[in-house]
Formats: sequence, structure tokens, C-alpha cells
Amino acid sequence: QVHLVESGGKLVQTGDSLRLSCAASGRTNSSYAMGWFRRPPGKEREFVAAISWIGGGTFVANSVKGRFSISRDKDKNMLYLQMDVLRLEDTAMYYCAETSPGIVHVTGSADAFGSWGPGTQVTVSS
Repeated sequence: QVHLVESGGKLVQTGDSLRLSCAASGRTNSSYAMGWFRRPPGKEREFVAAISWIGGGTFVANSVKGRFSISRDKDKNMLYLQMDVLRLEDTAMYYCAETSPGIVHVTGSADAFGSWGPGTQVTVSS
């Protein structure tokens, strides 16, 4: 059973950059991809970005494309989310997740992700 723990969230100002990290312990090669999701205050959870763990192919939501990028360190079992030019609307709890066994494509569908971390809060102020 994989254990995911996010870190790096904090209070920042608009235009700032921030990098979130996700440590994945107990991870096996059975999962195809990992991703980041977020839940803004009072809103539904939404997809941010995902990455193929082996190949490194990425899929980024249109709302953050060009500002956010996802990467991973296979040797360290770490997932990252680099966030640049942060906006007020990026304020959210950010979660990392791992796809369930049997998922063989990079996807933004939360239903494909079976393991989730507790989240890390990012707050962007003006």
C-alpha cells in the first residue's frame, strides 16, 4: 500500500512561485501514473496535472498550462508540482495521487486514482 505525503504548501503572494513535493513510500511499479489535484475553497476537486511514472509523459490542465509543471524523481519516489505566476484562484488544498492498478494511461480523471495524500494548503494573497 503506497503512502503519499505532500509538502511545500504555504501562504504566498500573486506572481510568486512555489514547488510542492509528494513523497511516495511503499510504491510499486504497478501504478502507471501520478498526479496532482486541488480543491479550492467551496468548490469541487479539480485535476491539475499528471505524469507517466516510467515514460515521463505529462498531461496538464488548461487552467494552469504554461504556469504549472509536473515532474518526478523515480529514484527518490518523489513527485513535484512547480507552480509559477501564482494567482488568487490557485488558492486550494493540493493533493497528490497515484493511479490504481490496471490504469495504463495518463488521465485527469480522479476516478482513475486510487491512493491519495492528505493534502497541503496553498494560499495566494494579493
